[in-house]
Formats: sequence, C-alpha cells, structure tokens
Amino acid sequence: MKHLTFILLFTAISLVGLAQTKDAVVGTWTNSLGEAHIDIIKKGDKYFGKIVWLRDPKTEKGEIKTDVKNPEESLRSKPVLGLEILKNFIFEDGKWTGGTIYDPKSGKTYKCNMVLKGNDELHMRGYIGFSLIGRTEIWKRIKK
Repeated sequence: MKHLTFILLFTAISLVGLAQTKDAVVGTWTNSLGEAHIDIIKKGDKYFGKIVWLRDPKTEKGEIKTDVKNPEESLRSKPVLGLEILKNFIFEDGKWTGGTIYDPKSGKTYKCNMVLKGNDELHMRGYIGFSLIGRTEIWKRIKK
C-alpha cells in the first residue's frame, strides 16, 4: 500500500510539474540587447508574443517607429510597439517549436524554437530551412 501511495503521489506531482512546464514560457521577456520587452501569452494550445515596450519607441525625428521593413506594404505604417512577433508555437518534448519569429528591423520572418533554461532564461533559435543555419539569442525574464 505504501508503494501504491508513493506511485500515485509521484504521478500527481509529475503531472502538475508538466502542466507548469508547458506554460512556463508565459510572461514578459527582454531581448538580448534590452531594446524591447515581449509579452508571451497562450491562446488555445499555442503561444504568441508581442512587443509591449521599446527602449526607443520613436525615430530620430520624434515619430512613432513603424514596421517600415515589412514586406507587405499595407503593414508598413503599423507601430512596432504592439507588433505580434512570435506566432504559433506549440509545446512538445520540453521546448516550444513550430512557430515563427518576425524581426521588424529586417522585415524578415524566421522559423523558431524556444527552450527555457532555468526559470528566467529563454534561448530563442531563429533559422532558415533546417535549424543548422540560424542564430540563437538569449532572452531574460522580466516577470511571470
């Protein structure tokens, strides 16, 4: 009976830990250069992130920064602050995969994977084609 109780308790703790791990990416993060804060949220079973703060929200001319490099001309007047730059991530095998990251500085969208190291370090891997050609950036958590 003690073994059964231990197994049930261990299983319950493991399931709670798994549920917490799945949503552990939710919160506000700063990019590696500290230029932006990105709020990651969950919608249904997928994860998305939008820019909620910019160190320099205005251009040198004092105008609000817009998505001027966007390949879609109709979106170039959209403010960078509030842009959804992370889209459609799913959690599997201990990481968030299958999503994309948009870089408003270049106007390019990349495939992306995210891996949480500890509670407060998020390794972002943006890549073209296969994950061999790409770049990794480390984001730091600001708040949960």
